Amino acid sequence: MSLSQFAWIPSWSMAIHDRLWTWVGHIAAALLVLVIGLWLARWLGRLSARTLERVHHDLTVARFLESLIKIVLYIVVVVAALGQLGVQTTSLLAILGAAGLAIGLALQKSLADFAAGVLLLVLRPYQVGDSIEVAGVSGTVERIHLFQSVITSPDNRQLYVPNSKVLSEVLTNSSIHGQRRIDLLLTLTPKADLQRAKQILAEVAAADLRVLSEPALTIGVQDLTDLGVQLYVRPWVTTADYTSARSDILETIKLRLDAEGIELAQRQPTVLL
Repeated sequence: MSLSQFAWIPSWSMAIHDRLWTWVGHIAAALLVLVIGLWLARWLGRLSARTLERVHHDLTVARFLESLIKIVLYIVVVVAALGQLGVQTTSLLAILGAAGLAIGLALQKSLADFAAGVLLLVLRPYQVGDSIEVAGVSGTVERIHLFQSVITSPDNRQLYVPNSKVLSEVLTNSSIHGQRRIDLLLTLTPKADLQRAKQILAEVAAADLRVLSEPALTIGVQDLTDLGVQLYVRPWVTTADYTSARSDILETIKLRLDAEGIELAQRQPTVLL
């Protein structure tokens, strides 16, 4: 067919027709970029997580890296798709930057927690399963999120500690080393048999199979107080046995001392007149 056959169609209609096809092409290209880009972002996120988990066996860092890669790639894909529609991406990026600044000022605390979470994942002062004390709480680390760390207390309460709080305060990690020293202080009455008491303490520690031979047990006089002689007992156990061993050793010491007639000094209560 020749072009003369379409002479009856108004020129403005042809222009709309051409513009419509142009927009259809842009929309199709944008949808294609969006679909392929989102799929690729998810695939790269999962791939990076699996690779890191396989190499370092660290699920926490792997999940964090997967989320971070997905978010960054999602933003790139959306900007690229808008560019296919003719949107000025330079202006869009400027708007996103201004919006990000405003949101950042409004969410300074959350951003501080996020930055602290990143540093915790990099510095690794503790990991999932460690027993820690921080910000006035203690327990076992269950999860490390971007904004907070989840700790399970010894009485099975779940505690949520902001990461910025963890990073800014003194942190005690009892699980880094496989051994812990039990520090016990006992005050004997002035007339108690000191040498026999030390012998009993050594026997109690030696009889407990959880007490390690290395580092060696130490027993000695800590101080001479107005109440009597203060003895220290310092056996070493594995970190996992610390709580149970400390309790059992204390109980056994008390029973043995009572059986031998060796008394522990007691502070007299203050009487208010």
